[in-house]
Parts: sequence; C-alpha cells; structure tokens
Amino acid sequence: MLALTIFLVIFSLLIASFCGFLFWQVQEQKKLIATMMADDQLSDIEQDPELILTLKVRDPIALAKRESRSARMLADRLPVMVRKMVYQEVMKELEQELYDRDIDVEMRIEYR
Repeated sequence: MLALTIFLVIFSLLIASFCGFLFWQVQEQKKLIATMMADDQLSDIEQDPELILTLKVRDPIALAKRESRSARMLADRLPVMVRKMVYQEVMKELEQELYDRDIDVEMRIEYR
C-alpha cells in the first residue's frame, strides 16, 4: 500500500511539473506575440486577403495541335515553346473577351 502511495505522489509531481512547463511555454508564446505586435510585423493582418484567379490549360500541346497546323509540326520538336505560345494566345483571347465586357483586369503568366 505504501508503494502505491509513493507511486501516486511521484506521478502527481510529474504531472504538476509538466503542467508548469506547459504554462511557461504559453507565457513565452504570449511574450513573443506581444513583441511581434510591438514591432509592427503583423500590422497587415487586418487587411482582407487578395483574391487571384489561376488558369491552367490541361493539355496545351494537344490544344496547339488541334488549333494550328504549324503547331502540329513544332509540338514534338519544341514543346516548351509551344506551351508558352498556347498560354500567350489563351491570355490574349481571354483579355480581349474581358475587355469587350468592360472588365478591367491585370494578366500575367507565372511559372511555378
């Protein structure tokens, strides 16, 4: 019975120590957040995020082969150039369509 009591006391002390450690970690996090807020590193957090529309042509080579006779010959030899040309053409057509509907957009091609 004495061994069980000693075990429970030691176990309780370990749990109390762990709780103290967690409390200390929370306090350190609060200090870090307060420091960052004071340094104005998080001042832009209140702004709404910017929405960006991403467009990906699933099979640009097949599209190029379907739409252009010259692309049929170039697609197998210069696939990177053909992909770039497809994206440029899609961007140009989409931009024209949006311009016709009086929608002001900023378009660019990004590599990822």
